[in-house]
Amino acid sequence: MILRTAMQVSAGMLCLLAISCGGPGFSTANSPQRTSTAGNVQPISIGLGPNGNYANGLFTDVTICTPGTANCQTINNVLVDTGSSGLRLLGTVVSIPLPDEISSDGNTILECLPFISGYTWGPVRAADVTLAQEKASGIPVQILDESQFPVAGGCKSSGLPSQDSVQKLGANGILGVGEFAHDCGVPCGTGGSSNPGLYYACNTSGCEVTAESMAQQVQNPVVAFQVDNNGVEISLPAVTFPQVTATGSLIFGIGTESNNGLGSARVYTTDEFGNFTTKFNGHSYPGSFIDSGSNGFFFLDPSTTGIQTCLDANGFYCPASTEDFSAENDGLNGTEGRVSFSVANADTLFSTSVDAAFSNLAGPSPGVFDWGVPFFFGRTVFTAIEGRNTPAGKGAYWAY
Repeated sequence: MILRTAMQVSAGMLCLLAISCGGPGFSTANSPQRTSTAGNVQPISIGLGPNGNYANGLFTDVTICTPGTANCQTINNVLVDTGSSGLRLLGTVVSIPLPDEISSDGNTILECLPFISGYTWGPVRAADVTLAQEKASGIPVQILDESQFPVAGGCKSSGLPSQDSVQKLGANGILGVGEFAHDCGVPCGTGGSSNPGLYYACNTSGCEVTAESMAQQVQNPVVAFQVDNNGVEISLPAVTFPQVTATGSLIFGIGTESNNGLGSARVYTTDEFGNFTTKFNGHSYPGSFIDSGSNGFFFLDPSTTGIQTCLDANGFYCPASTEDFSAENDGLNGTEGRVSFSVANADTLFSTSVDAAFSNLAGPSPGVFDWGVPFFFGRTVFTAIEGRNTPAGKGAYWAY
């Protein structure tokens, strides 16, 4: 059996630090899987990743170029994450020159971004980013590289592990296309104690926390597109049994083209942290969210759910037999929708080394519901970006 571990990549918790980040009837798939060759459609697929051991990894290819040139490179196995904002690539896979972001006093700008499962560290650089036929020109991206400057003490103090290698990350990068335009927002542009300490100015003497304007922060590439820049849509087919793969589409824009209308999708608005409420067994969990960067349903803990955890598959649930559950998602706008889901034994699911797509993979996440990749199977899920106009009003929201 190949090694599989729980991966919750979402940086939604970041907004707990950056307080100004914001800018039931039964619910099943609201429409069939959408496929198209239009210029705003990026192919995506569930795969095992570059290490060959990723469960429910939702991957795509990303093309980057040295700004303003035709010197370009396409990088595969980049994780699609609706729970974070910004493109992050391992330095070991980037082979073209990208200019460092330099402060006005000559320091190199680096970032430490805490995710649920670890932190990323490395320089902020400029790149032209192309997805489908959409282009974001000269945007700040993060290159995961600890060789240029050692990881700052303030970054290590989080207690989280580094994810700056393919062995640790399980991917060649993260494409953050979540609800927020920037990965921090207003707080990182301020000085003093209100700065959450994500950006650093570094030189030969070391690294110090610095204020970074929003224009210089790592940003969601979608907001830099010329037209389809108000959100994304993920469409994946239903998965009933473990499968080798599942292919679908990442469609840019909401209501901006003939192929990205909301249709019958119901809108669930979120709070300033990008969360809504999930109700389960008579209790409410207001810090809940939908996240394609998490590879399972992650919810509550064994003492609450009564589900035993696995002996081999670390971080997952392993019930003696598959168990069925139901929960209700509530948007801040009053929309309510019931979701039925199942939890299978992860040790059994991982008993073969070829399957990558699992509809009933789950694990513990105390106090919240993290609706990960299995939630997307058989659904069309929209992620609207904060403050951007859509046919259903301004983001941020999810719709499905």
